[in-house]
Amino acid sequence: MSTYVITGAGSGIGAEIARLLRARGHDLVAIVRSEQRARDVAAPGVRTVVADLEQPETIEGALGALADETFAGLVHSAGIADLGTVAETPAAVWSRTLTVNVTAVAEVTRVLLPGLRRGRADVVLLNSGAGLRTSPGWTAYAASKHALKALADGLRAEEPELRVTSVYPGRTATAMQRGVREQEGGAFESERYSDPATIAGVVLSALELPADSHVNDVSVRSRG
Repeated sequence: MSTYVITGAGSGIGAEIARLLRARGHDLVAIVRSEQRARDVAAPGVRTVVADLEQPETIEGALGALADETFAGLVHSAGIADLGTVAETPAAVWSRTLTVNVTAVAEVTRVLLPGLRRGRADVVLLNSGAGLRTSPGWTAYAASKHALKALADGLRAEEPELRVTSVYPGRTATAMQRGVREQEGGAFESERYSDPATIAGVVLSALELPADSHVNDVSVRSRG
């Protein structure tokens, strides 16, 4: 079967995407942040590559062993969310948010482009509703997700042989969402949010779309 590369495969939506792809018989390359995370996601058919998304300058060296491979797809699921107003958000938070949510995504994609081109691959970027609108207290995160949309749109225009899809989930019952609710001072009510498996199913449908069509953008909202 085919080989897919995925970031953020250790938890939440990324873990569900990995599970669905493995169930289809595909091989996976999971880009993880540490040796501990590599042990956590280790499974038959899953290779791990340790790369620190907070240090994009190290990514090319970390992914060097993948240079001659061919990929059917790349799914960017890793990301961070630190909330705060412009007045209270320090430069370090802006820098880290933009680095992990945008710069590292661009660098992973750039390094893997030869293999993606060979496979006429799909590239799926897990964005957010914040990539379409901005709310008070979400400015740095929303700015990174707006930039991620621009990255996807630009890549689609520059690499017409690739299918590039942005997925915009609403609130989803993940560890990240639990952290967001803590920052907001509210309760984590998983029953009101989308299930990570539901979002993963949307991603899989984009990856498995027949070759005659292309999903550019898809928004998913919970009914809670």
